[in-house]
Amino acid sequence: MPVDKRPVFLNLFQIRLPIQALLSIAHRASGLLLVLVLPLALYWMDLSLRDPEGFARVRAALDAWPVKVLLFLLIWGALHHLFSGIRYILIDFDQGVGLAASRSSAWAALIAAWVAALIAGAFL
Repeated sequence: MPVDKRPVFLNLFQIRLPIQALLSIAHRASGLLLVLVLPLALYWMDLSLRDPEGFARVRAALDAWPVKVLLFLLIWGALHHLFSGIRYILIDFDQGVGLAASRSSAWAALIAAWVAALIAGAFL
């Protein structure tokens, strides 16, 4: 029987991942986002603590709407990373390991992060 040597076309958009897998991917992406923004956050903190002019420059930068969108995404990333991290710690202690409990805790972490981010984003 001949073996087909042609490359296989794998369309990643047709694969339906379970919510647990999507939460895991988003947890890693949010962690990467938080690490990548650290240099900018440290620079702004250093600039704002130097003198009143630096503080005014940072405050003016934070009032721009593109920066507010970035801040909202960072708030969501931090909260998502927090809630899904708590979920993973509970799984490490054998809490919510079953399929139904795992699925419901994944949805709970995802929804809690968005709700908390929307509440925090209202103060931006």
